[in-house]
Amino acid sequence: MLQLRRREGRSTPGNWPDSVHPVLRQVYAARGVLVPAEVEHRLARMLSPQTLGGIDAAVTLLLEAIRADWSIVVAGDYDCDGATGTAVAVRGLRLLGARRVSYAIPNRFVHGYGLSPALVESLQPTPQLIVTVDNGVASVAGVAAAKARGIRVIVTDHHLPGEQLPDCDAMVNPNLPGDLFSSKMLAGVGVMFYLLLGLRAKMREQGASPRVEPDLSCLLDLVALGTVADLVPLDFNNRVLVEAGLQRIRSGRACAGILALVEAAKRSPATVCSGDLGFSVGPRLNAAGRLEDMRLGVECLLTDDVEQARHLAERLDGINRERRELQAGMVAEAEVMAAGLDHIEAVGVALYEPSWHAGVVGLVASKLKERLHRPVIAFAPASEDDPEHLRGSARSIAGFHIRDALAAIDARQPGLIERFGGHAMAAGLSLKATDYPRFAAAFDAIATELIAPERLQALLYTDGELPPGAASLELARQLRQAGPWGQAFPEPLFDNLFECAGWKVMGATHLRLQLRDPRDGTLHDAVMFNAYHGQPPPPRLRAAYELIVNDWQGRETPRLLLRHIEPA
Repeated sequence: MLQLRRREGRSTPGNWPDSVHPVLRQVYAARGVLVPAEVEHRLARMLSPQTLGGIDAAVTLLLEAIRADWSIVVAGDYDCDGATGTAVAVRGLRLLGARRVSYAIPNRFVHGYGLSPALVESLQPTPQLIVTVDNGVASVAGVAAAKARGIRVIVTDHHLPGEQLPDCDAMVNPNLPGDLFSSKMLAGVGVMFYLLLGLRAKMREQGASPRVEPDLSCLLDLVALGTVADLVPLDFNNRVLVEAGLQRIRSGRACAGILALVEAAKRSPATVCSGDLGFSVGPRLNAAGRLEDMRLGVECLLTDDVEQARHLAERLDGINRERRELQAGMVAEAEVMAAGLDHIEAVGVALYEPSWHAGVVGLVASKLKERLHRPVIAFAPASEDDPEHLRGSARSIAGFHIRDALAAIDARQPGLIERFGGHAMAAGLSLKATDYPRFAAAFDAIATELIAPERLQALLYTDGELPPGAASLELARQLRQAGPWGQAFPEPLFDNLFECAGWKVMGATHLRLQLRDPRDGTLHDAVMFNAYHGQPPPPRLRAAYELIVNDWQGRETPRLLLRHIEPA
């Protein structure tokens, strides 16, 4: 049962401008933001690339490559962060004078993850330099395969390192031990953007810049999309990057591909927010890597032809619809499989179905994690041609570091996991199908050992009640513009008691409600998606909701977007 809990507020100093709504000041304070300077997301306040470890060696090698006209391959990843990072690398290196830049994205069903030996073998003709984006810190074998062919390698990544690092020529990763870069939260696309900033600075210092020095801020729309979609925490530095990218999109200066994807998602570029990037634009790009080939997504981000961008965005939109249908069926099967978990007290949940698609298991794990409030790993055959090996995707809950848990299993049972990597909240792994039962038991055991029982209670944190009359269009506008909201800097969520004055079903599963505030009788328009299961809403209820701007035919009104309701 989901429990509502209010965020602990902090004192709000009195030096905010009068134009900032008192509710917004309280929202900021609950997120540790106590002074206006902490939401001044100007590019001038972003961290300098100088303290990013490994950047000097990487810049030196890139300068050599550009001067000598080397052939450079950007080796990306098949998720949104990897695709946007690849586009940033290709566009940025070309802006800085590299003439022979191409890219390679692994097909998850052919090459596996990252810079694998199979991906290196596929690079024909042989490049002189490989630059990885959003991968590489675990590519020990792939880097060795590249070096054996005489290829130099720069790794740019943000994933946590394992015990052994690849023998590359340079590595840029803020999460390496001893790295002095103060923000460890950069996405892969952010690391690549910082490397380009360092390269431009070195060119300027040496008088080697192009005749007209490029404005790398033209890449920030891509940086924003990849950062939000990868669910990295939006610390101050990431908020600076995301806000700058959102401003480019809102002003119509984004690349043709992002504008086309926003259009395909039926969002307005002029009012796009971080939530639109994470829940509408990012999934359309991710769908290509899940079901087909992410090169389709990268081409959409690289083209400057508006019509081609729209054509590619339409194809991505179609793949995303296919992904949603496939996901719905897999989630339904997973829920049936997990139906008895409450009775058997499973803490770490592993699920496997031979008919599942390896590109969608991460979404299944995410949905089941939300429903069960337990760490979940969903598995599928590695490919149709390789049913003897499984690929798993893991999603975790707060307080349970999923990559560290996999490392602990690997240390206790060497060889059980063939390969793994990831972050605190998400990870990927592979193992033999015959070892699945043993792994499932080991995963439940480590989760039971490390997760205190009280952490298995699902909590929804809110910013408390809105005062009577506070749910205004002006406040809704301020909340929309105040972000960027996202991971670790969550959207404002309020909870109040209401009387249900009316309701109707929209489509098959959505609700539209009229909610009356019993304190002053004010009626509020409200919607809740995927909430109708044949029963009417309670006559008196407590609702957790976002206050949003509803734009209908050019007329803006405030609306409550309900996230949770319970009888009161």
